[in-house]
Amino acid sequence: MRIRKAVFPVAGLGTRLRPLTDDRPKALVEVAGRTMLEITLTRLRDFGVREVIVNVHHFADMVVDFLKANNSFGMRIEVSREDELLDTGGGLKKAAWFFLENYNSAEQPFILHNVDVISTIDLGRMVKFHGEHQALATMAAQDRETSRYLLFDDHYQLCGRRAGRDGNAELVRSSQRMNALAFSGIHVISPRLLDMVTEKGVFSIISTYLRLAAQGQRILAFRADEYSWRDLGKPENVAQAAQDLERS
Repeated sequence: MRIRKAVFPVAGLGTRLRPLTDDRPKALVEVAGRTMLEITLTRLRDFGVREVIVNVHHFADMVVDFLKANNSFGMRIEVSREDELLDTGGGLKKAAWFFLENYNSAEQPFILHNVDVISTIDLGRMVKFHGEHQALATMAAQDRETSRYLLFDDHYQLCGRRAGRDGNAELVRSSQRMNALAFSGIHVISPRLLDMVTEKGVFSIISTYLRLAAQGQRILAFRADEYSWRDLGKPENVAQAAQDLERS
């Protein structure tokens, strides 16, 4: 299954990254001399993605200028400006036109990749899993500590979510056993999902996933335990990731 398009949400304020984001968006924070934006765009390009839409808000013009100065890294890059932060769901809904603009792209799944994660997750295997299981959306997930867990049954169908290890679970589907996994910020999405998004304004795509899972739609986890993954949302994490990259 071929992937040509991706959405790249970089609109956030980067509050957890302060003071690194006092004068720039988190997408332009550098890790070992390269911006988060460049690292992820080149990873997607190397995978075969040729067209990207980038959601911007905080220091939006800096992102646009950076892309122009680097000739969009040889890709077609569209910009979706958010006058207010729309979160992942609202941002994707605003950018939906990009994935529905012609028949071919409307049939092909696309990638949604957070800017503040770095990993070795095999995108090819993830896309293959998505296609083989005829999923509406597939999320890379791992068995690790997190403040917010997604809950899946033994077939890795989304069933709910839970705050922390001991929080109350919000369940949308029943299962005899739940696997509590940490979401890793990478999705593969079938464009037909876009017509099913009924939420409005500011909302998380996870809320949409939970609603659709309750209706029996295939919202699945791709187990990515074997791959390295790092959240770049805090200054100390950026410093550690830089050390990792310099050693590799």
